Amino acid sequence: MAEHFRRWEPRTQARKYVRALMSDLPRKNCWTIAEHAGDATPGRMQHLLGDAKWDTMAAMTAVRAFVCRHLDDGDAVAVLDESGQEKKGTETVGVKRQYVGCAGRISNAINVVYCSFATVGGHALVGARPYLPREQAADPDRRARARVPEDVVFATKPELGRRILADLNAEGRLPGWVTGDEVYGADPKLRAWLEDPQVATGYVLGISKSAPIAFTRAAKGRADHALKTLIASDWIIDSCGDGSKGQRRYAWAWIGTADPRRHLLIRRSLTPNAKGVREVAFYLCFAPEGRPVTLRTLIRVAGRRWPIEEDFQTGKDAFGLDHSQVRTYPALLRHLVLAMAALAVCAVTAAHARTTGGHTPTPAHPDDIPPADPGLIPLTVPEVKRLINLLTRTWHGLEHHLRWHLWRRRHQARARWFHHRTRLTCR
Repeated sequence: MAEHFRRWEPRTQARKYVRALMSDLPRKNCWTIAEHAGDATPGRMQHLLGDAKWDTMAAMTAVRAFVCRHLDDGDAVAVLDESGQEKKGTETVGVKRQYVGCAGRISNAINVVYCSFATVGGHALVGARPYLPREQAADPDRRARARVPEDVVFATKPELGRRILADLNAEGRLPGWVTGDEVYGADPKLRAWLEDPQVATGYVLGISKSAPIAFTRAAKGRADHALKTLIASDWIIDSCGDGSKGQRRYAWAWIGTADPRRHLLIRRSLTPNAKGVREVAFYLCFAPEGRPVTLRTLIRVAGRRWPIEEDFQTGKDAFGLDHSQVRTYPALLRHLVLAMAALAVCAVTAAHARTTGGHTPTPAHPDDIPPADPGLIPLTVPEVKRLINLLTRTWHGLEHHLRWHLWRRRHQARARWFHHRTRLTCR
């Protein structure tokens, strides 16, 4: 990303910022990152995110190029999904009461649409777009306070996802398949863009059970109506990929539609849930003309959606993806880019090391005797981060940490004084 910084000072700060994101800091914001980096105050880190001259989107392109160049095996899948960050205030760009998947409920939060580049060997985030609610996008005063660029207007989450995919397509890096959940499968504009001959990318997108499907030119119905037409021999049991507890096996079926290039894919759980019901999911699938497609292909693509959830968890827990304490649009986007860069370095390193760094243990039988040496599991992204910490960890003297101790207390006292004055003024 170095070439996208106009001066060496912000480039140096960005390097220190990324290294701090890879550190063991429990909370990663400008205060803690600056102290970890050895700065006297958080001013330089705040300047890096808010006012320094560097091309944020070009830096994101560099992260994307790095990931795709090292992970692309010719069988990649682009995964769209959104993830949020809960907030207490009202001034952060994009904050409002809205549903956020990380909390599993409606909360005061921001949302960001991401794209993950997923292959058999590894995966990492390659694109991000903050979601700006319609009312905030149309409010000039709110836009000015949040420093929202003029070219950023209201866009739905599927449209934000399409823009990330368009960047991949313009760079010649868009994979042959795209997947996502119901938010993206329900958007006809996104599907039409993927089906356009200029793009011609296959997709396996989640849809609701009530989504209308044209099974024939004369017969249309809800997606779940297809369940009534299936018999036992129409289902196969197959795995859609490795999970944390082994192979993720489901029952699968697919049905043709009026368009020979579109299919309805159905996934059913093998075991009932707590209510005694086997969960069923539906996917609308499209294969470009001239590209043969099999049920196994669609299952494989559908199973590639889970890596983005792992990217969210690892990005937040290990690299502070959701630790930003910023208010403006440029600062938020810059923090995301730097966190994506930290994740990308470790994800690519882990992917390359997996070829020689370990093996998948053989499943154990209940009567087996535990082996004396079970071997090594493949190198993981968090473990790569820990190894990098051993190489880059820096230790500062007592004077540095005492200076920060006094700075924090003084800054908090000043903030408390202004807070009390505001309360007295409002009485």
